Amino acid sequence: MNPLEIPSDELRQLLEEVTNVVLRYVEDLNAQAIMPMMGGPEVDRVLRSEWPKEGLKGQIVPQINEVIRHSRAQNGRFFGYVLGSAEPVAAVGDLVASVLNQNVTAWRSSPAAVSIEKMVVEWLAQAIGCTGFQGSLTGGGSSANLMGLAMAREAKLPANSQGVGGRRGIVYASEEVHMSIPKSVALLGLGTENLCLIPTDEAFHMIPEELDRTMRRDQASGSVPVAIVASAGTVNTGAVDSVVELSRIARRHGAWLHVDGAYGALAALALPNRFSGFELVDSISLDPHKWLYQPLDCGCLLYRDAAAARRTFSHTGEYARVLTSAPIEGFAFFEESLELSRRFRALKLWLSLRYHGREAFRQAIKHDLIHARRLAEAIVEQPELQLLAPVELSAVCFRYLGKGGLSETELNRLNRAILKRVNERGRLYLSNATLRAKFCLRACVLNHRTSDSDIDSIVPEVIGAAREVQP
Repeated sequence: MNPLEIPSDELRQLLEEVTNVVLRYVEDLNAQAIMPMMGGPEVDRVLRSEWPKEGLKGQIVPQINEVIRHSRAQNGRFFGYVLGSAEPVAAVGDLVASVLNQNVTAWRSSPAAVSIEKMVVEWLAQAIGCTGFQGSLTGGGSSANLMGLAMAREAKLPANSQGVGGRRGIVYASEEVHMSIPKSVALLGLGTENLCLIPTDEAFHMIPEELDRTMRRDQASGSVPVAIVASAGTVNTGAVDSVVELSRIARRHGAWLHVDGAYGALAALALPNRFSGFELVDSISLDPHKWLYQPLDCGCLLYRDAAAARRTFSHTGEYARVLTSAPIEGFAFFEESLELSRRFRALKLWLSLRYHGREAFRQAIKHDLIHARRLAEAIVEQPELQLLAPVELSAVCFRYLGKGGLSETELNRLNRAILKRVNERGRLYLSNATLRAKFCLRACVLNHRTSDSDIDSIVPEVIGAAREVQP
């Protein structure tokens, strides 16, 4: 027997034991602390071990419990960053995908997987009003943004053969742009000095008039407008840029229009009228592992023109060629995307979407949006707190003011201390943002498990922490 094979009865027992561990975890989620009570060095010490020469066999399941004990809990009181909640049916799909171990690079290496991925990409496009767009699943919004901007560069400043050369290509985005955009601009050889950040209005939207004026100036000096990056949900506040207006400016100047919709685009399921204009863009990133509650990782890039994707990403070899009479049998994701080795990400999404149905996801997103407004209203009603940005989606930025009389520097210092204390308590978790030099407490509601009582706990928790750090 091969040393890596295990008998069926042993595998069945392992699966049963792990299933029991998983069920206990899910059933007890609401009772768990948000973050481990140990600090980083202690967690590292507990989990560190040597690679054993001989297998641990049945001893491994208790060690899974130890990993769980020192992990972030997925319950409804985690309000940090922009993290989805890993609904369990999708996790089952992830297990099946690992067992099948399909390399979703081309139809001939993974027939069912390619068909399913193409289908769920079609569903995602339809869900946000981009019927007819094509695309692929990715590791997340960052890789999808990189791919979208790679397509923009190849369309507007071709570089695959001879490099960028001496022409200056500029990418335009708002001051609130996600950090993946400057990273992409750097990796694509355009240079971060050629990322032009456009001012935002009082609600943190890119100002179209400023964009148009800046692009006219740059083109007059000989620069090439490579791309405009619109935000459909900025990471700090959830602001949604005017895609329709930005599309007019993109056409006027001959620029590619990419939308970073990793956070907010899928909210179009619940707010279709809020997201008009997606059908006008050249490419758009989305993250089903955010607002479709999928386990990590599951991002997506959609694009209007598959030929543009092939011009950007197609670098095939003779060994990869296939002779076939059916177009689907000759399809290869590696011709239209960045990766060659690709996990069967679509299976969990397909299983989850079919199990629950579209309406269940629409309602879950709607509940997150309602919960964010509920929190914003509670903040406005509390004189010791200040709401610092409009709540367009589910990110709520606010700060503690106390009884007044503190300078901006003192308020920033105080709110940093409050955030630290809230998260140390472990009853809920907030992240932070800085808006117009103001340090904010930030709650992002992106979890199908979050309840009214979870939301209602935030204000008293913050005020209680403030009392402790400022008696």
